Amino acid sequence: MKYTVVIQWSEEDRCFVVFLPEFEDVMQPVTHGDSYEEAIYNAREVLELLIDSCQAEGKPLPATKKLERLFQPA
Repeated sequence: MKYTVVIQWSEEDRCFVVFLPEFEDVMQPVTHGDSYEEAIYNAREVLELLIDSCQAEGKPLPATKKLERLFQPA
């Protein structure tokens, strides 16, 4: 499965923050990085841990979502 990874700069935190929208039961942002590359690396690690955790607990993996359904206008 391919999951959505949203990375954005946070002025407040002075780093790139990472969101995994399909994992709604997990506190967001899920990780961060001082650089965009570090944020991507950390996102991959967290995603692997979440998938492994679901499989170990016998929980179904979240369904993927279409991008337009992830962001609702304010």
